[in-house]
Amino acid sequence: MTILEQQIQLFTTYLQTERDVSPHTLAAYRSDLAQLLIFAARERGEAVSARDVDHLLLRRYLAGLSRDNKKSSIGRKLAAIRSFFRFLVRRGTIEKNPAELIATPKKEQRLPFHLDIDQATTLMEAPDADQKYALRDRAILELLYSSGLRVSELTGLDIGGLDLVAGMVRVTGKGGKERIVPVGSRALKALQEYLELRSDDALTGALFLNTRCGRINRRSVARIVDAHVMRIAAFKRISPHTLRHTFATHMLEGGADLRVIQELLGHASLSTTQKYTHVSIDRLMEVYDKAHPKAHTKSGE
Repeated sequence: MTILEQQIQLFTTYLQTERDVSPHTLAAYRSDLAQLLIFAARERGEAVSARDVDHLLLRRYLAGLSRDNKKSSIGRKLAAIRSFFRFLVRRGTIEKNPAELIATPKKEQRLPFHLDIDQATTLMEAPDADQKYALRDRAILELLYSSGLRVSELTGLDIGGLDLVAGMVRVTGKGGKERIVPVGSRALKALQEYLELRSDDALTGALFLNTRCGRINRRSVARIVDAHVMRIAAFKRISPHTLRHTFATHMLEGGADLRVIQELLGHASLSTTQKYTHVSIDRLMEVYDKAHPKAHTKSGE
């Protein structure tokens, strides 16, 4: 066993006994550091120790990883390496952390999938009036799209938080933060019809109920969305969160200010909301290419 291997084993034991990390996290750290061990032994010999690993070796190691790994995976491996060397610095085994000044790769910007207006309209109308829970399902779909709620916010709604007259709903977001969100006219109509279906003695507590008259959960909402998407077979399988993305994108395309959308979505940081500007720009370029007479040159010009 090399000195570096012993040092890695000491670190993982520390994680397990003193930090009490989850088995999944522990396995990830072991795997990431084992990869580094193999590379370092190949570069510096079998007697390699942590003192033999400098920032130049780490840069070569990470450059090799970039050929077959996503930036998010490389970032995770670098985080494990930083933690390992930070542990050795605290123990006095090495003087400085060779990974400290290596920048974490920026993650790929994945644009959120969203429905276009026709697709969203089709989905809202998908619940069949002959189905037992059609009014409930339509109210759920309309509210997700109308107000951009997270699924956890929707399932946590109480009837007392809904004001049909003012067209507002009070939701509890991440970190227990409350916010007031407007509800569109179509969603209000769907909610009114759903509530009229419920008996008077049930008009307390949870807004949306499951088949056993208990509060609906996130899995049930996902199944409801999935079931209606499958029924109309108009587009690929989506999640309830897709309707949140759709709400934000359509608001931005309609001219809403980015900070207003941030407030409606309950984002703590504007940078989280800014991902929707990329979607909007893509849409803008698509419209420009189709509409502007000089967007494309004619063949032969």
